[in-house]
Amino acid sequence: MDPALLIKALILGIVEGLTEFLPISSTGHLIITEQLLGFTGDKAKAFAIFIQLGAILAVCWEYRSRLAAAIGGIASDPRQQRFVRNVLIAFVPAAALGLLLGKHIKAYLFHPIPVATAFIVGGIIILWIERRQYRVRVDDVDRMELSDAIKVGCAQAFALIPGTSRSGATIIGGMLFGLSRKAATEFSFFLAIPTLTAAGLYDLYKHRDVLSQDDLILFAVGFAAAFVSAIIAVRGLIRYVANHDFTVFAWYRIVFGILVLVTDWTGLIRWVAD
Repeated sequence: MDPALLIKALILGIVEGLTEFLPISSTGHLIITEQLLGFTGDKAKAFAIFIQLGAILAVCWEYRSRLAAAIGGIASDPRQQRFVRNVLIAFVPAAALGLLLGKHIKAYLFHPIPVATAFIVGGIIILWIERRQYRVRVDDVDRMELSDAIKVGCAQAFALIPGTSRSGATIIGGMLFGLSRKAATEFSFFLAIPTLTAAGLYDLYKHRDVLSQDDLILFAVGFAAAFVSAIIAVRGLIRYVANHDFTVFAWYRIVFGILVLVTDWTGLIRWVAD
């Protein structure tokens, strides 16, 4: 295995893990990083999908006690039944729209310039919402009603647009609908489990023809890097939201998006569709 290729896998795994659960778009960062590294094509797409599972495993590990309680109590505990119901209901809108529109979205929007535009627009929306006065109705994930889950699920559907950020859409959407910052963040973590697992396995199945045993080391490096860096990001975000808002992420999105557009406009980096 080419050492340079393994280094690229390591970098992409770290990028995936650090950005998956922050409101800054992991897909957008991967699209841009892949072009900078020259790691593109069908195998690169399959790799990007696979390493998402490493980030998801990190959430499952961090919340293993909570998830075990949900599985163990699903047959008899109303609290656990409500929790599982809300996660599954919130999963449906993005899953349905993804199946209907996924092919068209990937054909026209999986490109650095649309991604950069989405970065900027998303940042402006976060700034707008953070400056609003809103009333917190739900301060804990277990207090969410069915209507809350449906609203957050619809918000997640906007993340089908690359650069929007799945976590950003669910967290900011949840806050807009009355969830506390902590509740919205934790529900975003839990909602990621069925959403990204289903999307990852489905896309891996579609790309199965480009995979071989020779790719095992490459994929293992990316998976492990995504797992470790995602644990760091999840723990850091939970601590961060206890005392801070998301303004810093909004400005990061805006500046990052502008840099991509400026480098393309000046010709410093020629971003091209993959």
